[in-house]
Amino acid sequence: MSSDLEDVITSWRAQDSDPGTVAELDRLVNAAEDADTEAVRELEDAFGARLTFGTAGLRGALGPGPNRMNRVTVGQAAAGLARYLQDQQLGGGRVIIGFDARHKSQLFATDTAEIMAAAGFDALITAAPTPTPVVAFGIRHFECVAGVVVTASHNPPQDNGYKVYLGDGSQIVPPADADIAAQIDLVSAQPLDRVPRSQDYRVVGDKLINAYLDRATSLIADGTPRSLSWVYTPMHGVGGRIVAEAVSRLGFDEPEVVKEQADPDPDFPTVPFPNPEEPGALDLAIARATEAEADLVIANDPDADRCAVAVSDPSAGNHGWRMLRGDELGVLLADDALRRGVSGRYACSIVSSSLLQTMAADHDQPFQYTLTGFKWIGRVPELAFGYEEAIGYCCDSAAVPDKDGITALLRVLAIATELKADGQTVVGRLNEISARYGVHATDQLSVRVEDMTIIADAMTRLRDHPPTELADQPVTVQDLAAGVDLGPAGVLPPTDGVLITGESIKVVARPSGTEPKLKCYLEARVPTEDRSVDDAQTTAAGVLRQLRKEMAAALGLN
Repeated sequence: MSSDLEDVITSWRAQDSDPGTVAELDRLVNAAEDADTEAVRELEDAFGARLTFGTAGLRGALGPGPNRMNRVTVGQAAAGLARYLQDQQLGGGRVIIGFDARHKSQLFATDTAEIMAAAGFDALITAAPTPTPVVAFGIRHFECVAGVVVTASHNPPQDNGYKVYLGDGSQIVPPADADIAAQIDLVSAQPLDRVPRSQDYRVVGDKLINAYLDRATSLIADGTPRSLSWVYTPMHGVGGRIVAEAVSRLGFDEPEVVKEQADPDPDFPTVPFPNPEEPGALDLAIARATEAEADLVIANDPDADRCAVAVSDPSAGNHGWRMLRGDELGVLLADDALRRGVSGRYACSIVSSSLLQTMAADHDQPFQYTLTGFKWIGRVPELAFGYEEAIGYCCDSAAVPDKDGITALLRVLAIATELKADGQTVVGRLNEISARYGVHATDQLSVRVEDMTIIADAMTRLRDHPPTELADQPVTVQDLAAGVDLGPAGVLPPTDGVLITGESIKVVARPSGTEPKLKCYLEARVPTEDRSVDDAQTTAAGVLRQLRKEMAAALGLN
């Protein structure tokens, strides 16, 4: 190791009050001194940079060093956030802090509460691991100036994160992220033990949970049918208790819960990635649903801000079960809201299906595209319903201007029970929508990498040599890094992405904001005026296959 690296490590170790990360650091240092090249690389990565605080807050692997999630980086983030709020003349206000069931989440949340309390804020901390949307609800309910949720959502078990909300209940956006980051930099220039702490914070438990449940259950009309056979999994996360109570209050049939995934477990032992979208993540739930001859499978991700659905479909593979794409569930929920006459602006991210825009126009409702992430969708004025294809849905923006997998679950139950009572199915309703508006098929080309330069090189290649034709039709290429005016559908601020459009296709290529992935979102539109929905779906599937192949080549990923 270099002497400079040794100095940084020594300084860091003096600040770290966590015996777990200190022990891990000592192990790495001893291994590096014994010429263990892997240990040297780990130390250089952990101490050669620091986690970037951005619109997603912080997220990264647990471990020692400024480029990892630990008590030092979290303490600095909390102190920087406190200074930012004071600069905004919000000192002394109320701050709510929640946490999921991941490794060290409660410890990080307690550190935040102590630092906020010492800085003069009225700090509230949840009594137990709590779903992210419940904490987000608490921001407005308790009239907070900010909120923090310690969670890495659906990331792998070695990760954790630090999500920040402001008093409007929405996640931070520029320039707040840069301003908070600047304050964190100032804090990190001095030893962390100079940051004062206090245990004069308050614990909030059932008062928050009951208020959220009162609001969530009020979204379901009294006359809604309640009979449905369904399977539920909280994916080793924190949504199970709240979902069970909401279902009980509303009188829906109780689900069969996947017992192997029912309790919070930070190691997520049954899934390699605790994301319902990942292949295999719902295998246990689908197997249980097959045995029970259930109508529906519903899953939340570990912090319950996302919702996924699989439906019984004899024509599908996977034992007769079909996993709905995020766009399909978004369209189903939007159709439900439009049928109920919910007025306001309908919104989705630019990487989501264009079908929502057509549906909103058909019902004389305004529509808006946003950048990816609910930090943007949740801020849409007069939002009636918003979604993004990554299984995030906002069904009650007045209370939670963020994605909420629990209220989405309740609305799915209401839709499915109503359809069942009328002798219909979810698949049948989706086909009705396609028959009316045409098939809008979506897919994704996603590449997980260890070397982040692969992503940067692929985006550079696409920008330097953009395609002029895709799927046998001319295309227009727009670099989202410059921002783009979409007319009535909104103006997108600059972001790292490329938008490609043709007469009946749409493609967006961008790096993931939360994972080491390059994502390419594909859409193929096929009209149904002169053909069956099945025929249009077959045609669209062929176009998507062609788009996947051609975009892989354009990105240099073959």
